[in-house]
Amino acid sequence: MSQKTAFSSSISNEVAVERYKRVFHRFASIEKNGEKFMTKDDFVNAIAPGEDYKRLQRSQYGVLFNVADQSKSGILSLSDFIVFENLLTRPDAEYEIAFRLFDTKGSGTITREQFKQILSANIGPDAIAFDFDCEWLKLYTGGKSATHEMPYKEFTQVLKGLQAERLRQAFKYYDTQAIGYITPDEFRRIIIDIAGHKLSDHVLDNLPTLANVYAGNKISFANVMAFYNVIREMDMVERIIRKAVSESKDGTITKADFLNTAAKETRFALFTPMEADIIFHFAGLDNTSGKLTLRDFYRLLESKWEHAAAPVAVLAEPEVKHGRIHDLLKGSYGFLLGSISGAVGATVVYPIDLVKTRMQNQRSKVVGELLYKNSIDCFKKVIKNEGVLGLYRGLGPQLVGVAPEKAIKLTMNDLVRKHLTDKDGNITFTSELIAGGVAGGSQVVFTNPLEIVKIRLQVAGEAAKSMDINAPRPGAVQIVRNLGIVGLYKGASACLLRDIPFSAIYFPVYAHLKKDLFKEGPDHRLTIGELLIAGAVAGMPAAYFTTPADVIKTRLQVEAKKGQSTYNGITDAARKIYREEGFRAFFKGGPARIFRSSPQFGTTLMVYEILQRAFPFDGKQPALNKDLAQAAAPGEDLSYLQSKNALKILLDVHYKFGIVPTTNIKLPGAAAAITGTA
Repeated sequence: MSQKTAFSSSISNEVAVERYKRVFHRFASIEKNGEKFMTKDDFVNAIAPGEDYKRLQRSQYGVLFNVADQSKSGILSLSDFIVFENLLTRPDAEYEIAFRLFDTKGSGTITREQFKQILSANIGPDAIAFDFDCEWLKLYTGGKSATHEMPYKEFTQVLKGLQAERLRQAFKYYDTQAIGYITPDEFRRIIIDIAGHKLSDHVLDNLPTLANVYAGNKISFANVMAFYNVIREMDMVERIIRKAVSESKDGTITKADFLNTAAKETRFALFTPMEADIIFHFAGLDNTSGKLTLRDFYRLLESKWEHAAAPVAVLAEPEVKHGRIHDLLKGSYGFLLGSISGAVGATVVYPIDLVKTRMQNQRSKVVGELLYKNSIDCFKKVIKNEGVLGLYRGLGPQLVGVAPEKAIKLTMNDLVRKHLTDKDGNITFTSELIAGGVAGGSQVVFTNPLEIVKIRLQVAGEAAKSMDINAPRPGAVQIVRNLGIVGLYKGASACLLRDIPFSAIYFPVYAHLKKDLFKEGPDHRLTIGELLIAGAVAGMPAAYFTTPADVIKTRLQVEAKKGQSTYNGITDAARKIYREEGFRAFFKGGPARIFRSSPQFGTTLMVYEILQRAFPFDGKQPALNKDLAQAAAPGEDLSYLQSKNALKILLDVHYKFGIVPTTNIKLPGAAAAITGTA
């Protein structure tokens, strides 16, 4: 292993352990001597979040608790939980867990009697009894006079062949006259007992229809074994189907296409014609054309059984390729939500923004009248002289500018951030600053014209104070006409000087607050309150440290009164402001800017999250917010999937494994703990 690979593996392990710790502390409900512990219920909640317990019952996940509880104390420590989660990451985890459950004495081997006790206790009295004196089992454990214990690897081979032997015994049980046929209903009972947990409701409801594939209304042993082989090789079925569909011109395949692709993709003939008949029969029950799509095959298996490695499986709903209209609607959906949330955020803090603008535009006594003592005095005088509506002068242009501003800023940040992220999902702090800076700079083309109109409307009220009260105040249209196209971009350089560093500070701080302070990750979705706080706190340093640029921008964009200094660009404005008003003038309106930007961004993100949850696109609730999905993409948390997969072999033993049986079989203590019969 290279040093780079070893280092990456070490980092990956550290990240995993931190995730296990977060999950443990989130669900652990018992505290003793300052240390937290998990009960069985806590454990199940932690490893099976969101499980509806329709196919797998809660007690079946509880079986895994007996593996994690190595001390048999009934509670788990943090170290117990970490050891168990680490076990789930092993490629043979499901076999290892099964072995530990059957190895009731912890000796490292399993006797024939142990195997019999655990299997008998978990198949229940209603199932077809398993013949433990069968020749198949004797080949692994020896006869009664000369039995031998099974070490781990031999035991795994027993488990792999157990299902086929149970299938053979079940067929013989129903085929009482030894004619080689059973009824469709008997076939259904066998399959539900052997593999009901793997199949979709669509297949389970239509199992008896297999008799219609061949004449006679009976099902042969060959049919049963062919069906079993299809289930067992479903991963390869998926691979062949996807390959065949990808090579198809119209996205459909026939039975011949499937068999031809299988012959090319596998070294030896893997699927028989009968097995192909079964695949196409159940996938095409409502499609008699013989040409099936990927969506038809999707219905074969229970959709919750997904691959831990592959990003998309037959079991998961296949990706649907949408047209340009769908993409346009989706883009419009995001644009609309961003516009609404931005408008709400801007409206909430607009009075503070107006006070900030007037404070920044106020010159010292040397060059003009000192209208306001401070921000609070400004707020009171605006209400007194202009009424409550005076606090919202210029809101119209601000709302018009919110939509393109938010859309461009968020899109550019995501685009550049994605481009600067390496293949492992890591991004440097410098790259985060660059992404934020580009996002801030790209919005100026839209926001500068709207801001200059907004600012002139905001100061129009104080200008009117010295004029005839009945004199008409300039409106937005009049201001635009007077400025012209070139005038609308007056102060654009100062706007860039403000918006680039603002976004360069804001986006990285926001991302790190969510990740480091609130521990956002695949197992923790931030609450609305956490999003609000993260957005608000991130806005504070970004707003304050860019106040000097905002002051200069405001002075450049506001028309100077008679007797006041005029400015020729950023450098000239900065020099004259410093000479005439001192260094503190660069931070005029700074507190108001913080009180505006901080809640505005927090409110905007909070409203956006609420809208996403209330009105999801395509009617589907997002599992995680956008930032979380991006953070989790490089290494998706598969803990839930791994715990479900850990039960696969046990469910192959019997689909009711772990459900408390009605029988009163007497077992040793450890075995009783496994079955719940103690």
